[in-house]
Amino acid sequence: MNTPRSRYATLLDREIHYMEWGERGAKPLIMWHGLARTGRDFDDIARELQGEYHIIVPDTIGRGLSQWSPQPEKEYCYDFYAALARALLDEIGFDKVDWIGTSMGGATAIRAGAGPLKGRIERLVINDIGPEVASAAVERIRSYAGKPPRFDKVTELEAYFRTIYKPYGYQTDAQWRRMAETSVRRLPDGGITTHYDPNMVMQFTHHPEDNLQWAQWSKLNCEVLCLRGADSDLLTREIAARMQHEGPRCRVLEIQGCGHAPCLNVPEQIGPVREFLANGL
Repeated sequence: MNTPRSRYATLLDREIHYMEWGERGAKPLIMWHGLARTGRDFDDIARELQGEYHIIVPDTIGRGLSQWSPQPEKEYCYDFYAALARALLDEIGFDKVDWIGTSMGGATAIRAGAGPLKGRIERLVINDIGPEVASAAVERIRSYAGKPPRFDKVTELEAYFRTIYKPYGYQTDAQWRRMAETSVRRLPDGGITTHYDPNMVMQFTHHPEDNLQWAQWSKLNCEVLCLRGADSDLLTREIAARMQHEGPRCRVLEIQGCGHAPCLNVPEQIGPVREFLANGL
């Protein structure tokens, strides 16, 4: 197997970092991470699927190693992320793709698939997200994402992650350590904080309509596998049920032992994704 490659591309005048897995010429697959996370969250499933796909895993603008937006009130929103997605596919030379999106990464696919990438997403896996987001979950996420903590040590950041991301479900000690080490940045005073631009929460205040995408959902023309953490406070059972009766052909699979959002790091979660991408619903 090829080792993953770290790449950079200038898209819409912004430098975007992405990881590339698998062989060029294989079936294209995009993996897009959640709101306050990075593409490195997909290391485990990308490693499992790299023999079958050419995988591109971006860091969204304002996260990880990608540039922070100089216009946060305008660019931290699904319309801009969807435009970046189209630019990324065009830059790499992908026509049609499959897509795995966790939380914000799945919502970005809904916006892109109804607009700038209409007809170009063939099979879509959305991980604990839907066309509507429970308001209580939005407030919970805003409470920690908008005010990044400061620590003196990376191990303190890891302990913090183990607390706030407990709903992700089972992770090994090595996986928790990787999450911390790929999600850290040093402050001018020598302290430690999270990797992302705190202004990315402007999406909630400047683009509140982003949390309601039923109109876009109805325009999708791809097959959808929706993974729902059994204890999720973000994708309620009511929203998940509605998704199966409106819009594209969609199957909902509940993942036990997780809330928001399953890590896609164990065979019980990777297996159904692999099966769906290979054979559809």
